[in-house]
Amino acid sequence: MFRRKIIEQLKEWKDKRDRKPLLLSGARQIGKTWVLKEFGKECFDNVAYFSLDKETSICQLFQTTKDPFRILPQLSILCGVEINPQNTLLIIDEIQECPEALQTLKYFCEDAPEYAIVCAGSLLGVYLNHENQSFPVGKVNHLSMYPLTFAEFLDTYDSNLYSYYQQINEIAPIPQIFFDKLKEVYLYYCVCGGMPEVAMNMIDGCDVTAVETKLKDIINDYSRDFIKYTKPVLANRIDQVWQSLPSQLSRENRKFVYQLVRPGARAREYEDALTWLQRAGVVYKINALTKPGLPLKAYDDLSTFKIYAVDMGILRKLAEMDAVLYYQESPMFSEFKGALAENAVLHSLINQFDNSIRYWASEYKAEIDFLIVENNEIIPIEVKADTNISGKSIIQYEKDFHPKLRIRYSMLNLKLDGNMLNIPLFLADKTKLFVSNSNLL
Repeated sequence: MFRRKIIEQLKEWKDKRDRKPLLLSGARQIGKTWVLKEFGKECFDNVAYFSLDKETSICQLFQTTKDPFRILPQLSILCGVEINPQNTLLIIDEIQECPEALQTLKYFCEDAPEYAIVCAGSLLGVYLNHENQSFPVGKVNHLSMYPLTFAEFLDTYDSNLYSYYQQINEIAPIPQIFFDKLKEVYLYYCVCGGMPEVAMNMIDGCDVTAVETKLKDIINDYSRDFIKYTKPVLANRIDQVWQSLPSQLSRENRKFVYQLVRPGARAREYEDALTWLQRAGVVYKINALTKPGLPLKAYDDLSTFKIYAVDMGILRKLAEMDAVLYYQESPMFSEFKGALAENAVLHSLINQFDNSIRYWASEYKAEIDFLIVENNEIIPIEVKADTNISGKSIIQYEKDFHPKLRIRYSMLNLKLDGNMLNIPLFLADKTKLFVSNSNLL
Protein backbone atom coordinates (compact mmCIF):
# COMPACT_ATOMS: atom_id res chain seq x y z
CA MET A 1 0.00 0.00 0.00
CA PHE A 2 0.92 3.67 0.05
CA ARG A 3 3.11 5.41 2.61
CA ARG A 4 0.96 8.30 3.79
CA LYS A 5 2.55 11.46 5.16
CA ILE A 6 -0.31 11.91 7.59
CA ILE A 7 1.22 9.12 9.67
CA GLU A 8 3.96 11.59 10.63
CA GLN A 9 1.26 13.94 11.94
CA LEU A 10 -0.23 11.06 13.90
CA LYS A 11 3.18 10.39 15.43
CA GLU A 12 3.43 14.04 16.45
CA TRP A 13 0.01 13.73 18.11
CA LYS A 14 1.15 10.60 19.95
CA ASP A 15 4.13 12.42 21.47
CA LYS A 16 2.27 15.57 22.55
CA ARG A 17 2.38 16.21 26.29
CA ASP A 18 -1.19 17.52 26.32
CA ARG A 19 -2.56 14.87 23.98
CA LYS A 20 -6.33 14.43 23.82
CA PRO A 21 -8.46 11.84 22.01
CA LEU A 22 -8.07 12.43 18.28
CA LEU A 23 -10.83 12.81 15.69
CA LEU A 24 -9.68 12.03 12.14
CA SER A 25 -12.11 13.31 9.52
CA GLY A 26 -12.23 13.01 5.75
CA ALA A 27 -14.31 11.78 2.85
CA ARG A 28 -15.23 8.14 2.35
CA GLN A 29 -12.64 5.89 0.64
CA ILE A 30 -9.56 8.05 1.25
CA GLY A 31 -7.90 5.41 3.45
CA LYS A 32 -8.58 6.58 7.02
CA THR A 33 -9.00 3.08 8.46
CA TRP A 34 -5.84 1.74 6.81
CA VAL A 35 -3.81 4.74 7.98
CA LEU A 36 -4.92 4.35 11.59
CA LYS A 37 -4.17 0.63 11.63
CA GLU A 38 -0.78 1.21 10.00
CA PHE A 39 -0.02 3.92 12.55
CA GLY A 40 -0.92 1.44 15.29
CA LYS A 41 1.41 -1.20 13.85
CA GLU A 42 4.32 1.23 13.61
CA CYS A 43 4.00 2.93 16.98
CA PHE A 44 2.26 0.53 19.39
CA ASP A 45 2.61 -3.07 20.48
CA ASN A 46 -1.14 -3.66 20.30
CA VAL A 47 -4.10 -2.23 18.40
CA ALA A 48 -7.71 -2.52 19.58
CA TYR A 49 -9.96 -1.77 16.62
CA PHE A 50 -13.74 -1.31 16.63
CA SER A 51 -16.05 -0.23 13.81
CA LEU A 52 -19.33 1.14 15.14
CA ASP A 53 -20.82 0.83 11.68
CA LYS A 54 -20.28 -2.94 11.58
CA GLU A 55 -20.43 -3.69 15.32
CA THR A 56 -23.50 -1.68 16.30
CA SER A 57 -24.02 -3.63 19.54
CA ILE A 58 -20.87 -2.03 20.97
CA CYS A 59 -22.81 1.23 21.21
CA GLN A 60 -24.64 -0.28 24.18
CA LEU A 61 -21.45 -0.05 26.23
CA PHE A 62 -21.31 3.72 25.76
CA GLN A 63 -25.04 4.07 26.34
CA THR A 64 -24.76 2.29 29.68
CA THR A 65 -21.87 4.30 31.13
CA LYS A 66 -19.51 7.15 30.31
CA ASP A 67 -16.84 5.95 32.77
CA PRO A 68 -13.65 5.06 30.81
CA PHE A 69 -12.52 2.59 33.48
CA ARG A 70 -15.72 0.59 33.10
CA ILE A 71 -15.70 0.76 29.30
CA LEU A 72 -12.04 -0.16 28.69
CA PRO A 73 -12.11 -3.64 30.35
CA GLN A 74 -15.24 -4.53 28.39
CA LEU A 75 -13.64 -3.43 25.11
CA SER A 76 -10.53 -5.48 26.00
CA ILE A 77 -12.64 -8.61 26.41
CA LEU A 78 -14.47 -8.03 23.13
CA CYS A 79 -11.33 -7.62 21.02
CA GLY A 80 -9.07 -9.99 22.94
CA VAL A 81 -6.43 -7.29 23.46
CA GLU A 82 -5.51 -5.80 26.83
CA ILE A 83 -5.97 -2.06 26.40
CA ASN A 84 -3.35 -0.32 28.50
CA PRO A 85 -1.90 3.20 28.31
CA GLN A 86 1.67 2.08 27.71
CA ASN A 87 1.46 0.16 24.44
CA THR A 88 -2.07 0.01 23.04
CA LEU A 89 -3.81 2.17 20.45
CA LEU A 90 -7.60 2.20 20.70
CA ILE A 91 -9.27 2.88 17.33
CA ILE A 92 -12.98 3.66 17.18
CA ASP A 93 -14.04 3.79 13.53
CA GLU A 94 -17.25 5.38 12.17
CA ILE A 95 -17.82 6.96 15.56
CA GLN A 96 -20.58 9.19 14.21
CA GLU A 97 -22.82 6.09 14.26
CA CYS A 98 -22.87 6.26 18.07
CA PRO A 99 -23.37 9.76 19.57
CA GLU A 100 -22.80 8.38 23.07
CA ALA A 101 -19.31 7.15 22.10
CA LEU A 102 -18.42 10.60 20.85
CA GLN A 103 -19.67 12.21 24.05
CA THR A 104 -17.62 9.73 26.11
CA LEU A 105 -14.41 11.22 24.69
CA LYS A 106 -14.84 14.09 27.16
CA TYR A 107 -14.35 11.68 30.05
CA PHE A 108 -11.42 9.92 28.39
CA CYS A 109 -9.79 13.34 28.09
CA GLU A 110 -10.51 14.35 31.69
CA ASP A 111 -10.14 11.03 33.55
CA ALA A 112 -7.95 8.82 31.36
CA PRO A 113 -5.70 11.11 29.25
CA GLU A 114 -2.90 8.55 29.34
CA TYR A 115 -4.76 6.30 26.88
CA ALA A 116 -4.11 6.75 23.16
CA ILE A 117 -7.51 6.94 21.42
CA VAL A 118 -8.12 7.81 17.77
CA CYS A 119 -11.56 8.00 16.21
CA ALA A 120 -12.54 8.30 12.56
CA GLY A 121 -15.67 8.81 10.55
CA SER A 122 -16.59 9.49 6.93
CA LEU A 123 -19.39 11.86 7.88
CA LEU A 124 -17.96 13.39 11.04
CA GLY A 125 -18.19 16.87 9.55
CA VAL A 126 -21.91 16.44 8.98
CA TYR A 127 -22.48 15.02 12.45
CA LEU A 128 -20.39 17.62 14.29
CA ASN A 129 -22.39 20.47 12.77
CA HIS A 130 -25.81 18.95 13.48
CA GLU A 131 -27.72 21.34 15.71
CA ASN A 132 -29.20 18.58 17.87
CA GLN A 133 -25.94 16.84 18.72
CA SER A 134 -23.79 17.55 21.75
CA PHE A 135 -20.03 17.56 21.36
CA PRO A 136 -17.08 17.43 23.78
CA VAL A 137 -15.83 20.93 22.98
CA GLY A 138 -12.17 21.43 23.89
CA LYS A 139 -11.74 17.77 24.84
CA VAL A 140 -10.48 16.38 21.53
CA ASN A 141 -7.78 17.05 18.94
CA HIS A 142 -8.72 17.29 15.27
CA LEU A 143 -6.93 16.15 12.12
CA SER A 144 -8.19 16.25 8.53
CA MET A 145 -7.21 13.72 5.90
CA TYR A 146 -7.33 14.03 2.11
CA PRO A 147 -6.81 11.73 -0.91
CA LEU A 148 -3.33 10.69 -2.05
CA THR A 149 -1.01 13.41 -3.24
CA PHE A 150 0.99 12.90 -6.40
CA ALA A 151 4.12 12.53 -4.28
CA GLU A 152 2.54 9.65 -2.33
CA PHE A 153 1.40 8.03 -5.58
CA LEU A 154 4.88 8.38 -7.10
CA ASP A 155 6.53 6.86 -4.02
CA THR A 156 4.71 3.58 -4.63
CA TYR A 157 4.69 3.71 -8.43
CA ASP A 158 8.45 4.27 -8.88
CA SER A 159 10.57 4.52 -5.74
CA ASN A 160 13.72 5.47 -7.67
CA LEU A 161 11.98 8.33 -9.46
CA TYR A 162 10.49 9.37 -6.14
CA SER A 163 13.99 9.56 -4.65
CA TYR A 164 14.93 11.98 -7.42
CA TYR A 165 11.69 13.91 -6.88
CA GLN A 166 12.57 14.33 -3.20
CA GLN A 167 15.91 15.89 -4.14
CA ILE A 168 14.30 18.68 -6.20
CA ASN A 169 14.75 21.65 -3.89
CA GLU A 170 16.51 24.27 -5.98
CA ILE A 171 14.44 26.41 -8.36
CA ALA A 172 16.13 25.42 -11.58
CA PRO A 173 15.08 23.57 -14.74
CA ILE A 174 14.76 19.80 -14.38
CA PRO A 175 16.73 17.70 -16.89
CA GLN A 176 14.41 16.76 -19.73
CA ILE A 177 14.72 13.02 -19.17
CA PHE A 178 13.41 13.36 -15.62
CA PHE A 179 10.83 15.96 -16.64
CA ASP A 180 9.37 13.55 -19.20
CA LYS A 181 9.30 10.63 -16.76
CA LEU A 182 7.57 12.67 -14.05
CA LYS A 183 5.07 14.02 -16.56
CA GLU A 184 4.23 10.49 -17.71
CA VAL A 185 3.55 9.26 -14.18
CA TYR A 186 1.57 12.41 -13.43
CA LEU A 187 -0.76 11.65 -16.34
CA TYR A 188 -1.41 8.21 -14.81
CA TYR A 189 -2.20 9.93 -11.52
CA CYS A 190 -4.57 12.33 -13.29
CA VAL A 191 -6.52 9.40 -14.71
CA CYS A 192 -6.98 7.52 -11.43
CA GLY A 193 -6.92 10.35 -8.90
CA GLY A 194 -5.99 10.00 -5.25
CA MET A 195 -8.43 7.43 -3.86
CA PRO A 196 -5.99 4.74 -2.64
CA GLU A 197 -7.83 1.64 -3.91
CA VAL A 198 -8.36 3.26 -7.32
CA ALA A 199 -4.74 4.41 -7.51
CA MET A 200 -3.51 0.93 -6.66
CA ASN A 201 -5.44 -0.44 -9.66
CA MET A 202 -3.47 1.99 -11.83
CA ILE A 203 -0.15 0.97 -10.30
CA ASP A 204 -0.92 -2.74 -10.61
CA GLY A 205 -0.60 -3.06 -14.37
CA CYS A 206 -2.26 0.23 -15.36
CA ASP A 207 -5.68 -1.46 -15.18
CA VAL A 208 -7.84 1.40 -16.48
CA THR A 209 -10.94 -0.81 -16.58
CA ALA A 210 -10.60 -1.52 -12.86
CA VAL A 211 -9.95 2.18 -12.25
CA GLU A 212 -13.18 3.14 -14.00
CA THR A 213 -15.19 0.48 -12.15
CA LYS A 214 -13.90 1.50 -8.74
CA LEU A 215 -14.46 5.22 -9.37
CA LYS A 216 -18.04 4.46 -10.38
CA ASP A 217 -18.49 2.39 -7.20
CA ILE A 218 -17.27 5.28 -5.02
CA ILE A 219 -19.60 7.74 -6.72
CA ASN A 220 -22.48 5.32 -6.15
CA ASP A 221 -21.47 4.97 -2.49
CA TYR A 222 -21.59 8.74 -2.13
CA SER A 223 -25.07 8.81 -3.66
CA ARG A 224 -26.24 6.14 -1.21
CA ASP A 225 -24.91 8.27 1.65
CA PHE A 226 -27.08 11.17 0.46
CA ILE A 227 -30.14 8.95 0.84
CA LYS A 228 -29.06 7.15 4.02
CA TYR A 229 -28.13 10.17 6.11
CA THR A 230 -30.63 12.82 5.00
CA LYS A 231 -34.33 13.24 4.36
CA PRO A 232 -35.59 12.56 0.79
CA VAL A 233 -36.02 16.21 -0.21
CA LEU A 234 -32.53 17.18 0.93
CA ALA A 235 -31.02 13.99 -0.54
CA ASN A 236 -32.44 14.88 -3.95
CA ARG A 237 -31.03 18.40 -3.77
CA ILE A 238 -27.62 17.15 -2.65
CA ASP A 239 -27.52 14.80 -5.62
CA GLN A 240 -28.52 17.60 -8.00
CA VAL A 241 -25.70 19.82 -6.75
CA TRP A 242 -23.25 16.92 -6.89
CA GLN A 243 -24.22 15.96 -10.44
CA SER A 244 -23.90 19.59 -11.57
CA LEU A 245 -20.20 19.77 -10.66
CA PRO A 246 -18.85 19.03 -14.16
CA SER A 247 -21.08 21.65 -15.78
CA GLN A 248 -20.17 24.19 -13.09
CA LEU A 249 -16.46 23.70 -13.75
CA SER A 250 -16.78 23.64 -17.53
CA ARG A 251 -17.67 27.33 -17.48
CA GLU A 252 -14.81 29.73 -18.22
CA ASN A 253 -14.82 31.41 -14.82
CA ARG A 254 -15.85 28.24 -12.84
CA LYS A 255 -18.18 30.34 -10.65
CA PHE A 256 -20.93 28.27 -9.04
CA VAL A 257 -24.33 29.08 -10.54
CA TYR A 258 -27.51 27.71 -8.97
CA GLN A 259 -29.29 27.83 -12.33
CA LEU A 260 -26.97 25.03 -13.50
CA VAL A 261 -28.25 22.81 -10.71
CA ARG A 262 -31.84 23.18 -11.89
CA PRO A 263 -33.55 25.81 -14.04
CA GLY A 264 -35.17 28.31 -11.72
CA ALA A 265 -33.18 27.12 -8.69
CA ARG A 266 -32.57 29.62 -5.90
CA ALA A 267 -29.76 29.80 -3.37
CA ARG A 268 -32.03 29.34 -0.35
CA GLU A 269 -33.27 26.01 -1.77
CA TYR A 270 -29.82 24.52 -2.24
CA GLU A 271 -27.64 26.11 0.45
CA ASP A 272 -28.22 23.19 2.84
CA ALA A 273 -27.34 20.68 0.13
CA LEU A 274 -24.12 22.49 -0.68
CA THR A 275 -23.21 22.74 3.00
CA TRP A 276 -23.84 19.02 3.49
CA LEU A 277 -21.46 18.12 0.65
CA GLN A 278 -18.81 20.43 2.04
CA ARG A 279 -19.09 19.04 5.58
CA ALA A 280 -19.01 15.49 4.25
CA GLY A 281 -15.64 16.37 2.72
CA VAL A 282 -16.58 15.50 -0.86
CA VAL A 283 -16.32 19.04 -2.24
CA TYR A 284 -14.08 22.05 -1.65
CA LYS A 285 -15.71 25.47 -1.54
CA ILE A 286 -13.44 28.38 -2.51
CA ASN A 287 -14.81 31.85 -1.81
CA ALA A 288 -14.15 34.87 -3.97
CA LEU A 289 -12.66 38.01 -2.44
CA THR A 290 -14.10 41.49 -2.80
CA LYS A 291 -10.46 42.59 -2.97
CA PRO A 292 -7.08 41.04 -2.10
CA GLY A 293 -6.53 42.10 1.50
CA LEU A 294 -5.43 40.64 4.84
CA PRO A 295 -6.86 38.73 6.51
CA LEU A 296 -8.44 37.04 3.51
CA LYS A 297 -11.51 36.05 5.49
CA ALA A 298 -12.36 39.70 6.12
CA TYR A 299 -12.83 40.21 2.37
CA ASP A 300 -14.87 37.11 1.54
CA ASP A 301 -17.68 37.60 -0.95
CA LEU A 302 -19.97 34.94 0.50
CA SER A 303 -22.31 35.06 -2.48
CA THR A 304 -19.60 34.20 -5.01
CA PHE A 305 -17.63 30.96 -4.89
CA LYS A 306 -16.33 27.96 -6.81
CA ILE A 307 -16.91 24.30 -5.98
CA TYR A 308 -14.38 21.57 -6.74
CA ALA A 309 -14.49 17.80 -6.14
CA VAL A 310 -12.51 16.16 -3.35
CA ASP A 311 -10.59 14.23 -6.02
CA MET A 312 -9.93 14.85 -9.71
CA GLY A 313 -10.40 11.17 -10.55
CA ILE A 314 -13.88 11.39 -9.05
CA LEU A 315 -14.54 14.61 -11.00
CA ARG A 316 -13.40 13.01 -14.26
CA LYS A 317 -15.67 10.02 -13.74
CA LEU A 318 -18.56 12.20 -12.62
CA ALA A 319 -18.19 14.03 -15.94
CA GLU A 320 -18.27 10.67 -17.77
CA MET A 321 -14.97 11.55 -19.38
CA ASP A 322 -12.96 8.83 -21.13
CA ALA A 323 -9.48 8.45 -19.63
CA VAL A 324 -7.94 8.31 -23.11
CA LEU A 325 -8.60 12.04 -23.58
CA TYR A 326 -5.65 12.75 -21.28
CA TYR A 327 -3.34 11.35 -23.94
CA GLN A 328 -4.86 13.11 -26.95
CA GLU A 329 -4.54 16.67 -28.16
CA SER A 330 -8.18 17.62 -28.58
CA PRO A 331 -9.35 21.26 -28.62
CA MET A 332 -12.77 20.09 -27.44
CA PHE A 333 -11.19 18.84 -24.20
CA SER A 334 -8.98 21.88 -23.50
CA GLU A 335 -11.46 23.79 -21.33
CA PHE A 336 -12.43 20.92 -19.04
CA LYS A 337 -8.80 19.81 -18.90
CA GLY A 338 -8.13 23.19 -17.33
CA ALA A 339 -10.80 22.51 -14.71
CA LEU A 340 -9.23 19.15 -13.86
CA ALA A 341 -5.82 20.81 -13.56
CA GLU A 342 -7.25 23.42 -11.18
CA ASN A 343 -8.86 20.66 -9.10
CA ALA A 344 -5.53 18.83 -8.87
CA VAL A 345 -3.59 21.97 -7.89
CA LEU A 346 -6.20 22.87 -5.28
CA HIS A 347 -5.78 19.44 -3.71
CA SER A 348 -2.03 20.06 -3.43
CA LEU A 349 -2.52 23.54 -1.97
CA ILE A 350 -5.01 22.37 0.67
CA ASN A 351 -2.50 19.78 1.86
CA GLN A 352 0.08 22.55 2.33
CA PHE A 353 -1.90 25.68 3.20
CA ASP A 354 -5.00 24.20 4.90
CA ASN A 355 -8.23 25.79 3.74
CA SER A 356 -7.01 29.39 3.63
CA ILE A 357 -7.39 29.54 -0.15
CA ARG A 358 -9.48 32.03 -2.10
CA TYR A 359 -9.83 33.38 -5.63
CA TRP A 360 -10.33 36.86 -7.05
CA ALA A 361 -12.06 38.31 -10.08
CA SER A 362 -12.39 41.88 -11.23
CA GLU A 363 -15.32 42.98 -13.33
CA TYR A 364 -14.50 42.37 -17.01
CA LYS A 365 -10.72 42.62 -16.43
CA ALA A 366 -9.13 39.60 -14.81
CA GLU A 367 -9.59 36.47 -12.74
CA ILE A 368 -6.98 34.83 -10.55
CA ASP A 369 -7.55 31.08 -10.10
CA PHE A 370 -6.35 30.96 -6.48
CA LEU A 371 -4.84 33.17 -3.80
CA ILE A 372 -2.77 31.88 -0.90
CA VAL A 373 -0.98 33.62 1.97
CA GLU A 374 2.58 32.95 3.07
CA ASN A 375 4.57 35.16 5.48
CA ASN A 376 1.65 37.62 5.44
CA GLU A 377 2.00 38.11 1.70
CA ILE A 378 -0.80 37.32 -0.76
CA ILE A 379 0.39 35.16 -3.67
CA PRO A 380 -1.72 35.04 -6.85
CA ILE A 381 -1.87 31.70 -8.64
CA GLU A 382 -2.63 30.86 -12.26
CA VAL A 383 -3.19 27.27 -13.45
CA LYS A 384 -2.53 26.13 -17.01
CA ALA A 385 -3.07 22.52 -18.05
CA ASP A 386 -0.40 22.45 -20.77
CA THR A 387 2.43 24.61 -22.11
CA ASN A 388 0.19 27.38 -23.44
CA ILE A 389 0.60 30.06 -20.80
CA SER A 390 -1.00 32.97 -22.59
CA GLY A 391 -3.28 34.94 -20.30
CA LYS A 392 -3.69 38.51 -19.20
CA SER A 393 -5.20 38.03 -15.75
CA ILE A 394 -2.07 37.53 -13.71
CA ILE A 395 -0.36 40.38 -15.60
CA GLN A 396 -3.28 42.66 -14.77
CA TYR A 397 -3.16 41.55 -11.13
CA GLU A 398 0.51 42.54 -10.92
CA LYS A 399 -0.23 45.98 -12.33
CA ASP A 400 -3.03 46.52 -9.82
CA PHE A 401 -1.56 45.00 -6.64
CA HIS A 402 2.24 44.55 -7.10
CA PRO A 403 2.66 41.15 -5.40
CA LYS A 404 6.15 40.13 -4.33
CA LEU A 405 5.65 36.68 -5.85
CA ARG A 406 3.36 35.16 -8.47
CA ILE A 407 2.93 31.44 -9.22
CA ARG A 408 1.99 29.75 -12.46
CA TYR A 409 1.41 26.00 -12.70
CA SER A 410 1.82 24.53 -16.18
CA MET A 411 3.66 21.85 -18.09
CA LEU A 412 6.65 24.13 -18.57
CA ASN A 413 9.85 23.54 -16.64
CA LEU A 414 10.63 24.81 -13.15
CA LYS A 415 11.84 28.40 -13.35
CA LEU A 416 11.86 31.72 -11.49
CA ASP A 417 11.55 34.63 -13.91
CA GLY A 418 11.55 37.89 -11.98
CA ASN A 419 8.72 37.45 -9.51
CA MET A 420 6.99 34.74 -11.61
CA LEU A 421 7.58 31.23 -10.31
CA ASN A 422 6.62 28.58 -12.87
CA ILE A 423 6.01 25.21 -11.24
CA PRO A 424 5.33 22.08 -13.30
CA LEU A 425 1.97 20.59 -12.34
CA PHE A 426 3.66 17.43 -11.07
CA LEU A 427 5.65 19.50 -8.55
CA ALA A 428 2.65 21.27 -7.02
CA ASP A 429 3.12 19.27 -3.80
CA LYS A 430 6.42 21.13 -3.27
CA THR A 431 4.93 24.62 -3.60
CA LYS A 432 5.59 25.64 -0.01
CA LEU A 433 9.25 24.66 -0.37
CA PHE A 434 9.69 26.58 -3.63
CA VAL A 435 7.99 29.65 -2.19
CA SER A 436 10.45 29.59 0.71
CA ASN A 437 13.44 29.03 -1.59
CA SER A 438 12.44 31.88 -3.90
CA ASN A 439 13.69 34.34 -1.24
CA LEU A 440 11.10 36.89 -2.40
CA LEU A 441 8.89 36.97 0.70
